[in-house]
Amino acid sequence: MKSNVFRCLLITGGIGSLLLILLSVQLTPVEASAFPQLPTVSIPTVTSTAIGAAVTVKLDQEQINVRSGPGTLYPKVGVLLAGQVIPAKGKSPGGDWILVDYPGVEGGTAWLYAPLVDLVPGSVLEVIEPPPTPTPLLTATINPTLAAQFIVTSVPTRLPTYTAPPPLQIPTFQAVESARSESGVPPGLIIISLITIGGLLGIVSITQRR
Repeated sequence: MKSNVFRCLLITGGIGSLLLILLSVQLTPVEASAFPQLPTVSIPTVTSTAIGAAVTVKLDQEQINVRSGPGTLYPKVGVLLAGQVIPAKGKSPGGDWILVDYPGVEGGTAWLYAPLVDLVPGSVLEVIEPPPTPTPLLTATINPTLAAQFIVTSVPTRLPTYTAPPPLQIPTFQAVESARSESGVPPGLIIISLITIGGLLGIVSITQRR
């Protein structure tokens, strides 16, 4: 009986001691090492290749044409979209066109119209001589017979002759002076005398009839 109790106490004490050891290990603070662990293998570094001189398509342009030479006489070989950045190689003598890298075309380069792009800050472009101007495949010729059908020749018309009218004759009037008798007798007195004589003759002729 006593041996069984003793065994129980030993087992209980062993379990308690084990629990105390475990608790002490978990509660003991672990100090971090002051020196970080260095990797034993080499870490690759990411490096970027400098793009150098470049241009950016302006955002207000939906797309711009890429040509084989600096000018509209050269054929179009592609397009670039708004905001696209592309490496630049140089510029035309006047600076109106910029030579850029454009893979997929002959020579791997093409030309852009300078006012449609912005030069990346710090980019310096050297002047590059443009390629020769392409010769048009078809030379326009004019058929003189066909052109003559569209030439309108104006027929001169004779203008009517103008005959000057005869000179206008303006009559002249002379001032009429009051007529007077040579004797100087007023014409009114002569008229009154004639009326008086006519009246007397009429009275005489009436009296004779009676």
